[in-house]
Amino acid sequence: MKYRSLNGNAPIVDFREATIRGQAPDKGLYFPMEIPQLSPAFIAALPSMNKTALALQVMQPYVGNNIDTTSLEQIVAEAVDFEFPLVKINEQVYSLELFHGPTLAFKDVGARFMSRCLGHFSKAAYNKTTVLVATSGDTGGAVANGFLGVDGVEVIILYPSGKVSPVQELQLTTCGQNIKALEVAGSFDDCQAMVKDAFMDADLNGHLSLTSANSINVARWLPQQLYYFFAWQQWHQMGFKTAPVVSVPSGNFGNLCAGLMAHASGLPLQQFIAACNVNDAVPEYLQTGVYQPKTAVPTISNAMDVGSPSNFVRILELFAKDHGKMAATIAGYSISDEITQQTIAAVYQQDGYILDPHGAVAYEALAEYQVQHPTDKGIILETAHPVKFPETVEAAIGQKIPIPESVLPLFQQTKKSIPMQANFAALKDWLMAQ
Repeated sequence: MKYRSLNGNAPIVDFREATIRGQAPDKGLYFPMEIPQLSPAFIAALPSMNKTALALQVMQPYVGNNIDTTSLEQIVAEAVDFEFPLVKINEQVYSLELFHGPTLAFKDVGARFMSRCLGHFSKAAYNKTTVLVATSGDTGGAVANGFLGVDGVEVIILYPSGKVSPVQELQLTTCGQNIKALEVAGSFDDCQAMVKDAFMDADLNGHLSLTSANSINVARWLPQQLYYFFAWQQWHQMGFKTAPVVSVPSGNFGNLCAGLMAHASGLPLQQFIAACNVNDAVPEYLQTGVYQPKTAVPTISNAMDVGSPSNFVRILELFAKDHGKMAATIAGYSISDEITQQTIAAVYQQDGYILDPHGAVAYEALAEYQVQHPTDKGIILETAHPVKFPETVEAAIGQKIPIPESVLPLFQQTKKSIPMQANFAALKDWLMAQ
């Protein structure tokens, strides 16, 4: 498999180089030269396949011959080594729980896959790789956990001060070893802009071997397809004959874009919903055909507080920039904080299910879609454990959230972060001193 820059002014590369570079030299995102097509035999065998075998077959075409089959099988086995249960909320809505990994967030799969790919590539390299990543919440913890202790890789995480939850902050600031957290006095968009500027700076790239672990990196982004295969497997096993609608909490749009890639490969899904908070640039585009990035607005679903989503350019590419085709496949909804809180409370009271704020946005967006499509059953992607958002969730349901045993040790750790102004000059000075 070869990858090209969507800006069109950079050399074509293989999976290894796309992973190590993160972003193309012309500032574009890498995109596969072709989308693998699933065979009828694969679709027929899908319901009975185990997670590792499924993941290997899905990911192998994207990796090509850059990683041998035995090593890739080990990588995917470790990346999906936890459960992805599809849980019934009520007759119309099912929840694909993606928070059973080590950091209780859906980004664990991509972070573990990418870290192990980089670890594999570093065995043949002489220079240390520096992973530079911006986070709006869950990416930081997943990357920190996935890369912790990986030989030949240093990780630097930028996060917006005061705009991530307490558990999220502890997960990315308490690792130590090869993980460093920069606490930026600004927004996620500021953090992301600083990271992008770093990749384009000649001095920094001469000083450090930089790559990114955000979903702009193909090795972080593409494994997220696997969620949709796991969902379809269980949907089929439950006896449903029609494909589900899938409602995806969307911020930087890597997760939704991965699902659309799986769909383009032939996975039989019916409809996608881009479920956004008040950061609504994409829902507005779907309704009007005009795309206008905005300044991010802080919300209680903080991992989705992205005003200029990086991966939207990949979605445009998938649909050849045809607004009509995109709008026929994706419905977009914007959900306020007030409605998000009301949804958490209502679903708990009616169904006994505890949503996190991001899952609540997905649930309400699906509910609004089902008003016009009352016979369509759907799946929401529940992307983070509610314990990551205790103030919001506990206020809505009126009781404490049981803390998973895996989280308890975090509260005994001491936060270690490095204060950073929200400008590239400050980041460059710090990185050049490393």
